[in-house]
Amino acid sequence: QVQLVESGGGLVQAGGSLRLSCGASGRTFSTYSMGWFRQAPGKEREFVADIIWGGESTKYADSVKGRFTISADYAKNTVYLQMNSLKPEDAAVYYCAASRYVGGLALSGRYDYWGQGTQVTVSS
Repeated sequence: QVQLVESGGGLVQAGGSLRLSCGASGRTFSTYSMGWFRQAPGKEREFVADIIWGGESTKYADSVKGRFTISADYAKNTVYLQMNSLKPEDAAVYYCAASRYVGGLALSGRYDYWGQGTQVTVSS
């Protein structure tokens, strides 16, 4: 079992930055790939970014590429999502998730564990 807890959400003006954190406990964190997803009201949950266990590879949704950065601190069992140049369309509940897999991580079904989510609101 892996327990995930997100933090760092809040209200920010367009163009601003936020850093989300996801703390993990339970089974060895470093053996899981980690992902961030988001879900806006009335929309489906969508992939944002992932990082393969060990931090050797990352991928991003086209909509956030160049603005968001995913990283992991295995000593702290924490994965981060640095979000810069935020836009109103980035507003959503952001979820982190852990996966046993190293491929297909843009698909939510590939994840075994999910956090409860943290709200990000971007004012225009």
